[in-house]
Amino acid sequence: MTTRPRMDFGYNPPSGDRDLETIRRREYVADLNGALDVASKAFSSLWVSDHLAYGDKHRIECWTLLTWIAARYPDLDLSTIVMCNTFRNPALLAKMAGSLQELSSGHFTLGYGAGWHKDEHISYGYDFPTALTRIEMMEEAIQVIRALWTEAPANFSGKHYHLKNAFGEPRPEPIPPIMIGGAGKRYTLRAVARHADWWNDVHRSPERLRRELEVLKSHCGNESRDYASIRKTLTARVFIHPSHTTALEMAGDRLQSTEPPMAGDPTAVRDQITELAEMGFDLFIACFPGFQDLDDMKLFMNEVMPEFA
Repeated sequence: MTTRPRMDFGYNPPSGDRDLETIRRREYVADLNGALDVASKAFSSLWVSDHLAYGDKHRIECWTLLTWIAARYPDLDLSTIVMCNTFRNPALLAKMAGSLQELSSGHFTLGYGAGWHKDEHISYGYDFPTALTRIEMMEEAIQVIRALWTEAPANFSGKHYHLKNAFGEPRPEPIPPIMIGGAGKRYTLRAVARHADWWNDVHRSPERLRRELEVLKSHCGNESRDYASIRKTLTARVFIHPSHTTALEMAGDRLQSTEPPMAGDPTAVRDQITELAEMGFDLFIACFPGFQDLDDMKLFMNEVMPEFA
């Protein structure tokens, strides 16, 4: 067996239709139970995305699903990938996260982002300001959340958010890591350098990922932040099959996108993950198209993950 760098693995189950796997609405809960039962045997963490609507597609609200999962799999780490700041007041979210950290015995990581999907904001009546404003709001929100987690009472006065003698009891113990998702070079990665414990990106070409890591390193230098102290995580759609050709055919035109899936037979997938680990990523969060039959997840668990233990 080839000696490979260490990599932790998380599973991102579907909270609804995402043009990857088939969602059977009436059987969704049973299918989800089946997928999580299998994933919980090997993956160390479970990750839930935060979207309200893609048109009329099936979609379960993030925090509701996360709490449902937490009650069923109390020994696994839990996170959001990533929560949209503009959907919830950050003081309320700090209270929600502190409560879940208490109930899950310290297994929660807060994945956080500025939001990007304009249509769901407009259709649900949320403002959708400019990208720069949304990132400013996210940065203030993180300061609000950390204040409520660490101070009693907490006070904060910013451009977008305010606290006055607020108590966030029970304050979480341990304090959850905050992971920022996104790869905007000027503002998002600067926010990562300023505020994040972890960073998350989606799968891209190795060349682009290396450029983003260099930009993050540059921002860390400007912010007097230790680049090595930020955990680098990556999310990928995985098309895996015993036949390399079949796996590529399954991925199809998605391979030509700016956020291509990972595709191939187990050897090819292992090699691609090794390249990510050598760049500095140490947590790989996977989603799979085979939501009902789970053959792809099982193949990944059996023939990919063991080599990175």
